Amino acid sequence: MGKVILGISAFYHDSAAAIVEDGKILAAVQEERLSRKKHDPAFPANAVRFCLDYSGYSLNQVDAVVFYEKPFLKFERLLETYYVFAPRGLQSFLSAIPVWIKEKLFLKKLIREELSKIEDIDISKINLLFSEHHLSHAASAFYPSPFEEAAILTVDGVGEWATGSICHGKGKNIEIIKELRFPHSIGLLYSAFTYYLGFKVNSGEYKLMGLSPYGDPDSNNLKIYKDLIYRELIDVKEDGSIFLNQDYFDYATGLKMIVEDKWEKLFNLKTRKPESELEQSYCDMALAIQQITEDVVLKMANHARELTGSKHICLAGGVALNCCANGKLLRSKLFDDLWIQPASGDAGGALGAALAVNHIYFGNDRKASEKDSMNGSYLGPEYSDLDIKQAARKYKGIFTHYSNFNELCKHVSGFIDNGKVIGWFQGRNEWGPRALGNRSIIGDPRNKEMQKRLNLKIKFRESFRPFAPSVLIESTPDYFDMNTCSPYMLLITDVVENRRSPLPENYHQLSVRDKLYFIRSDIPSITHLDYSARLQTVHKDTNPRYWQLINTFKELTGYGVIVNTSFNVRGEPIVCSPEDAYKCFMRTDMDYLVLGDYLFDKKDQPKWHEDINWKEEYGLD
Repeated sequence: MGKVILGISAFYHDSAAAIVEDGKILAAVQEERLSRKKHDPAFPANAVRFCLDYSGYSLNQVDAVVFYEKPFLKFERLLETYYVFAPRGLQSFLSAIPVWIKEKLFLKKLIREELSKIEDIDISKINLLFSEHHLSHAASAFYPSPFEEAAILTVDGVGEWATGSICHGKGKNIEIIKELRFPHSIGLLYSAFTYYLGFKVNSGEYKLMGLSPYGDPDSNNLKIYKDLIYRELIDVKEDGSIFLNQDYFDYATGLKMIVEDKWEKLFNLKTRKPESELEQSYCDMALAIQQITEDVVLKMANHARELTGSKHICLAGGVALNCCANGKLLRSKLFDDLWIQPASGDAGGALGAALAVNHIYFGNDRKASEKDSMNGSYLGPEYSDLDIKQAARKYKGIFTHYSNFNELCKHVSGFIDNGKVIGWFQGRNEWGPRALGNRSIIGDPRNKEMQKRLNLKIKFRESFRPFAPSVLIESTPDYFDMNTCSPYMLLITDVVENRRSPLPENYHQLSVRDKLYFIRSDIPSITHLDYSARLQTVHKDTNPRYWQLINTFKELTGYGVIVNTSFNVRGEPIVCSPEDAYKCFMRTDMDYLVLGDYLFDKKDQPKWHEDINWKEEYGLD
């Protein structure tokens, strides 16, 4: 029997656990899905319990427990940074250092104590290891990929010291070739603009990406902003390495991302207040930093190709969740193919650390699979019919049970065709931030009111945020300009030209709201302002039920594509259990809920009462 390794990420954001056996991924889940606390940074006790229970192993049977980064190296970076920038950052220093001394420097002891609460074990016998942050990212990208050999690019905010790395994966080995180091970070630069544009750092970056197409690509504003960013904030080298002017940033030693008064003076634009009206200037700024980020990522990828000579590339790190940059890299033809870890952020470090220990520390061989080894990224908890019935009993839910799944698909397809919104809950929870058809809210992409309704009445979020399509892999060329698969919703592509509606001449002079509601194609609810879409290709072999539903919708309507957004409301983690799903269903204007083979019609359900104000409980994301 091969080695059993438990990987853990924790104590910053997006805590998670993953377990592998002989290099095979058995289970992986973020703590937030179980604790119901968005981006939960706590020790992932619930996630560890799930991984152990699902795999059937006890902690005594695990060959190693590995943490996704090295705390002493991180502490070294903290001390050296404060020293270099002294006397700046005294307030931050006084607040951060006691926490480090009390907790994070004694991480070994803390992890062992937390594990002993999960199971009665001799903590001295736990083989506790620590991986480097960017090695964990690189391992999460390369080892599950379908490539025997590949360049690996990891880009994020910061790990211990590294903010980006170029590695070369070959067989079971990963060689770290080059690193970009703190405080110079394209991830932190993007987060700084996230803050400046009124969104929450570490969770609002995808909003910034979604806002960028509202910018006017021909405006003088865009040119001015890009020129100012290049002149004052960032120096970009041909190899993709960058230098950030720390006079404008506060993240190294302070309590904010930016020096606000300097940014406002530089751009002649006030820091946007969260939830305030979106002016065109902010949209142009979003487009400016998005374009710069894409250019930097392309330069890094090009340099990775030069250093490795590889025809394939694997990506991980928080910046690898930037679908626009990924799509641009794909279209550049720098590489024959690419593969991106679906949980590219810190949560994915738990999986990468476990795989790194298996192949590097224990030296176990690796053989690439034909597709990838992520099992469609369906790696989290799954629930039985009994669990569904128990949730229904608890809330006196009324349902119809279907013994024939074909019939259920026909009914649900008819509901979608009639403009209804469906909560769709099947099988194992997805690993990563994207809903991939097992915890999804779905609707009709042809419906011109669907985006507005989903944003305002279901998700309770900003109206500008786009929705993604789930498309049958066989039908992809009918709708999208892409000749590869995108199973994890990590690539942006364009809607094919023959489905587009021409833009009016004054389009870029319209308000954000008017741009939003202009009908841009015959699948308007998933066509973004620049005719792009962040698509998920659905494959019969990895998710037969979701494939069958969309195929049934195609048989009914001729369209092999539906709207897919994550099954949650704003500020809430994606639902995990049947109870989570039923509560979300009842709190929103969803019309129907499908839990496995059970259909719940909103009209039949008892009146919903809650003792808590759930909107306040979840807060803003």
